[in-house]
Amino acid sequence: MAKQPMLKFVKVQRDMPTKRDAEQRRADFHEIYAEYADAKAQEQSSRCSQCGVPYCQSHCPLHNNIPDWLRLTAEGRLQEAYEVSQATNTFPEICGRICPQDRLCEGNCVIEKSGHGTVTIGAVEKYITDTAWDEGWVKPITPAQERKESVGIIGAGPGGLAAADVLRRQGVQVTVYDRYDRAGGLMTYGIPGFKLEKPVVMRRNEQLELGGVRFVLNCNVGDDMSFEDIRDQHDAVIIATGVYKSRDLGGPGSGADGIVRALDYLTASNRKSFGDAVPEFESGELNAEGKKVVVIGGGDTAMDCVRTAIRQGAESVKCLYRRDRANMPGSQREVQNAEEEGVQFEWLTAPKGFAGDPVTGVMVQRMRLGLPDATGRQMPEIIEGSDYVEPADLVIKALGFEPEELPTLWGVPELEVTRWGTVKAEFTTGATALPGVYAVGDIVRGASLVVWAIRDGRDCADAVMHQLNGATAVAAE
Repeated sequence: MAKQPMLKFVKVQRDMPTKRDAEQRRADFHEIYAEYADAKAQEQSSRCSQCGVPYCQSHCPLHNNIPDWLRLTAEGRLQEAYEVSQATNTFPEICGRICPQDRLCEGNCVIEKSGHGTVTIGAVEKYITDTAWDEGWVKPITPAQERKESVGIIGAGPGGLAAADVLRRQGVQVTVYDRYDRAGGLMTYGIPGFKLEKPVVMRRNEQLELGGVRFVLNCNVGDDMSFEDIRDQHDAVIIATGVYKSRDLGGPGSGADGIVRALDYLTASNRKSFGDAVPEFESGELNAEGKKVVVIGGGDTAMDCVRTAIRQGAESVKCLYRRDRANMPGSQREVQNAEEEGVQFEWLTAPKGFAGDPVTGVMVQRMRLGLPDATGRQMPEIIEGSDYVEPADLVIKALGFEPEELPTLWGVPELEVTRWGTVKAEFTTGATALPGVYAVGDIVRGASLVVWAIRDGRDCADAVMHQLNGATAVAAE
């Protein structure tokens, strides 16, 4: 009888890839986790219990066949593991790096719930596809047959690129329009290299381009090209712009120099990593070197900012968040990494204003958690008389993102939006009220995860194919 390769969680302990020493990783923007060796990937995959109801799979937005590719990895059948992983996920090596596995697949692992420590799903996922690239298993898209129909996609982030991949594999002619000079959206310019090194994104862009996806970059819809022009050129249009409008912060002194938006700050840093000329960085406006930095916010963007500031050589980095650690929206793993690297967290604090122009400090008020709101989450309350000033030379606002006013910017008042400003679309298909126009990702959901954008893009591409096939059938009659 063949030896059982799985269910080794009782004998084999959870073991993440080696994490570089905090002092070492403070000095650069390289990813902080090493790659698994083949034997270690097999060993950690073998811990999977192959449970009858895989909660890891059901809690993954893409419903990845995680137990299947873990088993194939444990058996040394790595190319098959890659094929299974790629079947449901357009960018598995990216999700393996940046998904909050502690809240999704790993956080719902059955053996984690039984006290044995979760399977290292994200690290294995990353390893499988990185190996596939190294071995040449990842090929440019080669449709079995070309089709005459074309689809225009506005936005080259994860949702738009996922849709482009699915459509191109069906032979559809795909053009992606994006405002930036490189495709990838926030994967390129928003997420720092220590979480997602940029060559990982660039090789996916190149794969899509080699597979026939056409990119029109440095294109601002509404300025360089109208939305109606794009509609006229294509059989269907997918809006995948994401949400880029930063939530603002009021209070006395909020307009002072030295108070900047998180996205501007992160984009400048990522552009430097590409070797671009970035005047705002060179001038010091978007550079934390030698400064007392205060980041306001508790989400993953705030974690990206504090850890970037450390690497830029800030004198000190503090993060203000109005709730406590247990109630912050960002990944607990990221908080731990930030603390190891020297970031100080000031829990239960909120800004009430700013001193100086240029800024010299943040006027802070201490908070406590009061009664729960309608969602069951405790609401922060101000503790009167507890105010103090936190010295700061650079303040970064990381308070989340909101949608831009697309109907106004694009001159399309008939494009319906919700009361939050997101495009009104069916969640299952992305269809809007405009014929042949779809919308996916954050512009529909609000600021969310890369993995959800990929899910939306893939689902929407299927719906677009249904539309195109229906149109083709009518034409054939």
